[in-house]
Amino acid sequence: MKIKDLPDSSKPRERFLKHGPEALSDAELFAIILRTGIAGENVIEMSNRLIKEYGLDKLFDCSLKELQKIKGIGPSKAMQILTMKELGKRYSQSKNPIKKISCAKDVFDYFHEILDGKKQENFYILALNNQNNIVKEELISKGILDSALIHPREIFKPAIKNSASKIILVHNHPSGDPTPSKEDIDVTKKLIEAGKLIDIKVLDHVIIGSDRWWSWIESK
Repeated sequence: MKIKDLPDSSKPRERFLKHGPEALSDAELFAIILRTGIAGENVIEMSNRLIKEYGLDKLFDCSLKELQKIKGIGPSKAMQILTMKELGKRYSQSKNPIKKISCAKDVFDYFHEILDGKKQENFYILALNNQNNIVKEELISKGILDSALIHPREIFKPAIKNSASKIILVHNHPSGDPTPSKEDIDVTKKLIEAGKLIDIKVLDHVIIGSDRWWSWIESK
């Protein structure tokens, strides 16, 4: 049955207006975002199927390409789903902002939601001032961490541009295990030495796992 043929008491938008979002099921909320279903399946039915089959967590962990392999999900709906995930992350960060870094746990808390579900390694730097307040967060590279491809110029440029005195190196392990590889250690040593030459201290290198982290400093 098409949405327009349902009684108002069963239409997500009408229920939202009358009772508020808290009265709607996950599938009804999902249906409001996706807006339209497919041939033979209205948007509520499709939302119920997606949530029952995959769960919200798995849907949000899919890439744009992976989502489009699911029946009923084209480019637009795939982008809508990932937009919901990104807005959720940004809302969470805005409610619990971390401005000052005092330990590796602060770095983990800051990046955990940003990097959660990423299918490849993302290498960031946090540029800090003398009080260890964040002045810049910048994504440097995506893909396998390779010391041959990580050029100090790209690492320290955001710090120099923002007059930062210190940086923290951050990247994730998609496997969920933050144990460093030999390449991770080599990159850390290389960048610590490079920082000494330009008087920008590399405070730490934090590797983000699924529910824990590894810290260069804490491992000493």
